[in-house]
Amino acid sequence: MTSHPDDQASLLVLEAGFTLLAGLMAFCWPKAGSRWFAKIEKLFGSLARRRAASIAVVGAAAMLLRLAILPLEPIPQPFIHDEFSYLLAADTFASGRLTNPTHPMWTHFESFHIDQQPTYMSMYFPAQGLMMAAGQVLFGHPWYGVLLSVGLMCATLCWMFQGWLPPGWALLGGMLAVIRLGLFSNWVNGYYGGAIAATGGALVLGALPRMRRVKDGANARDGMLMALGAIILANSRPYEGLLVCAPAVAWLCWKALGDSQRRAMFARNLIAPSILLAIAAGLMAHYDQRVFGNALTLPYQTNRMTYASAPVFVWEWPRPAPEYRSKEMHDFFQVWEMRDFRLAQTLQGFSDKTVQKLATALLFFFGFALLFPLIMLPRLFRDSRVRYLLIAGAVFGLGLGVNAWFFPHYAAPFTGAVYVLLLQCMRHLRQSKPIGRALVRYMPLVCLLLAGIRMYAAPLGLAIQRWPSMWYGTEPLGLPRAKVAAQLEMQPGKQLAIVRYSPEHAPFDDWVYNKADIDASKVVWARELHASSNADLLQYFRDRLAWLVEPDFDPPRVSPYSPR
Repeated sequence: MTSHPDDQASLLVLEAGFTLLAGLMAFCWPKAGSRWFAKIEKLFGSLARRRAASIAVVGAAAMLLRLAILPLEPIPQPFIHDEFSYLLAADTFASGRLTNPTHPMWTHFESFHIDQQPTYMSMYFPAQGLMMAAGQVLFGHPWYGVLLSVGLMCATLCWMFQGWLPPGWALLGGMLAVIRLGLFSNWVNGYYGGAIAATGGALVLGALPRMRRVKDGANARDGMLMALGAIILANSRPYEGLLVCAPAVAWLCWKALGDSQRRAMFARNLIAPSILLAIAAGLMAHYDQRVFGNALTLPYQTNRMTYASAPVFVWEWPRPAPEYRSKEMHDFFQVWEMRDFRLAQTLQGFSDKTVQKLATALLFFFGFALLFPLIMLPRLFRDSRVRYLLIAGAVFGLGLGVNAWFFPHYAAPFTGAVYVLLLQCMRHLRQSKPIGRALVRYMPLVCLLLAGIRMYAAPLGLAIQRWPSMWYGTEPLGLPRAKVAAQLEMQPGKQLAIVRYSPEHAPFDDWVYNKADIDASKVVWARELHASSNADLLQYFRDRLAWLVEPDFDPPRVSPYSPR
């Protein structure tokens, strides 16, 4: 007998309880386990002093631990629109193409966040798709590209922390990133992205303190790494990436202006990064030309102009509603998006959304387990080590504040800075002996304990919501479509799945998604339209067995398709 979700325990409640328990222990028994903690810290410190080894250990731990728990946390099924869009990009790149020609029956294949004209391709920037394509080519499934990106993110974060903090704290931060982001967050258990942008931001912000050094070699190398990070951001989350890169460049220029030797060195070391950026800009323009028909048309633009009315920023005005061929797309763009946008333009709605964004970010990056150190935030304002990150964080927060929507991967470029500020708070808290030191020691243990509980969440009967927790819940989203797809894949010959929704269908659960080469696919998914268009579809795919798929039945109903 299965328990109802409302009757199940919540991991967030457990996390809050364990955090309070850790605080109580720190106040009542601050020296508990001190001998064991000292031994662990000594071993930890010996590894941390080997900087390259620390980076490698953190990156490998993220990937190997996630692979180890595959029996309990299998490869995720895509569900949200964005995931299918990125999967289309991965399949396209893995096939050796930048994009795909528009299909003759494209009106039946329209779906969210996918362009059908001038070419058939994901509307998103290519970085996430390229990484997933690498996983598909090398290991047979795009999720392995996601796993690689998470391992790279954790390793790069550790490298970044080494530029801002002592080695031991950098290693601790890398391991916290593994536990908090690398095992259960939707950055690894989904196809949205997040890890790629976090890697780009870590490269930019990690190069920043290193570029203040006078050594030419270090500055030339780190200038190239900063340029590489900027390129990654431009091809993953360009707006948020600009919010990271612009203050960094301004800060470097300001530092260089006051020192003639530094200014000359800065100019010399700017040549190679500038060439790298120019090459990347040329490649991006070529991609835009091939996919969107114009080198100056960026990803997002074509799709938003075709389907959306609500702008991204709250100061903009909505565009007239386009004509839609399906109720689901109308409901998504004209009801859900427009309602949220209109709400964000009101004073009350903007205030509520700002609070919601802050709460979402706090729960995602810190949860309850890492909130205690934030009591030391006032001390950071007097801390010259991280003053720049506080200013940059204010710029980044203001930039995100004027966006009508927010999900944790929007903040991914600033992930490294968020954890540097956390770790510096932990350093200040540790100085408040013995209670502060005990709190800092107990918090990683709480994170480890929670990770172990999350691993066995299903057999323990724990309910975990998808948002806003970073534990990314256990609800089996995407399984109904995956089961129907598997059944159709097992049928002999090629299949055509014509999807018919009920009038009450939720637009977030769309089933009409296809691979890059539609005609060569074993199963083609199509949207049912009006009778004459359906007849053309059946004629075009006359060599396939046509099925009517009705997702809104429980379970979903699959039956032979009849034109009547």
